[in-house]
Amino acid sequence: MSLPAVDVQRLTGLAHPEVHQLLTAAAHACRRHAPLSGEAVCESGLRLGVSCPVLDGLLRGGLPVGGITELSGQSGAGKTQLALQISLSVQYPVEHGGLGGGALYICTEDSFPIRRLQQMISEQANLRSEVPSSLIRGLRFSDHVYIEHAADLDSLQVCLSRRAPVLLAAGLVRLIVVDSVAALFRSEFQAEDWMERNKQLLTFSSMLHQLSQEFTTPVLCINQVNEDAMIEKNKQPLSSSVTPALGLAWANQVLVRLMIRRLQKTVSRGDQSSALRQLEVVFAPHLARSKCEVAVWREGVRGVAAFE
Repeated sequence: MSLPAVDVQRLTGLAHPEVHQLLTAAAHACRRHAPLSGEAVCESGLRLGVSCPVLDGLLRGGLPVGGITELSGQSGAGKTQLALQISLSVQYPVEHGGLGGGALYICTEDSFPIRRLQQMISEQANLRSEVPSSLIRGLRFSDHVYIEHAADLDSLQVCLSRRAPVLLAAGLVRLIVVDSVAALFRSEFQAEDWMERNKQLLTFSSMLHQLSQEFTTPVLCINQVNEDAMIEKNKQPLSSSVTPALGLAWANQVLVRLMIRRLQKTVSRGDQSSALRQLEVVFAPHLARSKCEVAVWREGVRGVAAFE
């Protein structure tokens, strides 16, 4: 299955049409489930809410429970803040936007922000004022965020192939977060190794898709960005365009692509102030391209303007 068709043809001596039939038959034999289109996944109805009415409105209820949702942005934009919030949101029952399970949070670059998580847990009553306080007090949030550190691709593969299935099968986890997906692939491969990198990317995404489909579990992948400056004739930068890292090979594996940007504005509320951000739906099979402004407060990420 990992060999190109031309190599299979050379090793077996088969004609090209026969090689194509062989590879197609092998693919069907190895597939556990019939493939689902993006629209079919999104039309299943079940969503994981984000614990904010404005953001849930932007996403038409939240993250789809099947497939990969990517959240990209520059450093400090608020990607991890939103990922932590969703890791708590998943623990609420379905009637309050959750899935009644925990989160597997895989860190690949920085240490896990445990203090920020604890602060957000202590502020859940303020973030989710519509939820009965007795229900919030009964949820043991910190006990159901399962933290894994993956320093290289081998340890990431072990986590996804061994630990994740155990937690999912036991019903302890209903969300997988990878923070971030680009870190390991950028550090382990040089530019000239793009073919091997893409092969490893496809293996990684295949594992995520299999877990998501088999256990009806949303997958949230945090991604870094590439920043390309537009240069004027006198070598001065005019502007810059930001695109998610890892290129087309990764983009084709993503069901929903979101991007968060930090704006040059500040908003205040009581004794708090926050840099304004913009969360944008870049593509999704069930959503129009749209955006809304958000801010990061002590209790979490909240929309501050109606989405467009």
